Amino acid sequence: MGNKVKVGLIGTGNIGRIHIENLQKYPEDCDIVAVTNTTLSKAESCAAEFNIPFVEKSADELIARTDIDAVIIAVPNQFHTPLTIQALKAGKHVLLEKPMALNQEDAKEILMVKEATDKIVMMAQQMRFEWAAQHVREQIERGELGNIYMAKTGWCRRKGIPAWGTWFTDSKKSGGGPLIDIGVHMLDLALYMMGNPKPVSVFGSTYSEFGPKQKGIGSWGSPDWDGIYDVEDIATAMIKMEDGATLLLEASWAAHMDCDEEPHLSLYGSEGGVVLKAVDERFVGGKFLTEQFDRVVDIEFNEPEGFIHGRTLLVKHFIDCIKEGKEPIASAMDGYKTQIILDAIYESARTGTVISLGW
Repeated sequence: MGNKVKVGLIGTGNIGRIHIENLQKYPEDCDIVAVTNTTLSKAESCAAEFNIPFVEKSADELIARTDIDAVIIAVPNQFHTPLTIQALKAGKHVLLEKPMALNQEDAKEILMVKEATDKIVMMAQQMRFEWAAQHVREQIERGELGNIYMAKTGWCRRKGIPAWGTWFTDSKKSGGGPLIDIGVHMLDLALYMMGNPKPVSVFGSTYSEFGPKQKGIGSWGSPDWDGIYDVEDIATAMIKMEDGATLLLEASWAAHMDCDEEPHLSLYGSEGGVVLKAVDERFVGGKFLTEQFDRVVDIEFNEPEGFIHGRTLLVKHFIDCIKEGKEPIASAMDGYKTQIILDAIYESARTGTVISLGW
């Protein structure tokens, strides 16, 4: 495909607008043709701000447009599966916000429809594209860290429950709490950095001590005090891989804990380790941990000045994959694998047992 990729956006909230801002950095490669939102006035305001020519009254009308090649889906979790499947059947490529679906059954349905087409489904996992993550991944592929046998990762907020009482805190609409909201980012990144090992078992726990009491409320979103809160405040899990490696994962919206409310990731290798450093929810550097001449050695690394941020590179990669017909770095299969693990953590927390993963 030598021409520009024509894109439609479903969902003009914060994340949708971020996608627009980044896509418009590549006017030679793509055009945003139309947007839609359940609140039409918000779609109209967004279109006016970003000079987008068309506003559709519904997702159905946007997906039906014959002049659109790809759709970005940036809407609440409950709509991910039906809209992705609808877009694929209409012959569109899809950039899908996390999580892939509410559960692995829905995620598998997306995967099956995708495999029956020649269309791309890419997960919007921007952390994979940050410079620090790519730099470390290069060193791992060169063998500098040896065998990665363990990793610790998570994203912990001390007082950050978003939009209490809205779809965020309703399990039927969100699929869960911080685990599926922000923990999914760290789970995806850790698996990517570890070389995509095959997970075989999960033991997890979830706790809900703040939300039911309307405590731990963050500043993001507008609460609906007549709504419900039936998700977790915090989740933790141990994931065992087929090669023997272990991944420790934690995610919280609210907890009495000493944390800087940034994501974290540490890798433990036979020849060296890594700790990534986050600023404003982005990994911008870190340090390699190793040993030379019988002494411990720390080697710091920092994002070079002027580096293009991960979200910008993410949309460029999506467009390039469409134009070149290649599989994206964050594929539908990656999203499905992550969804299986998320479901297993919730099931383990419910039953108190180790969950074996069937593939």
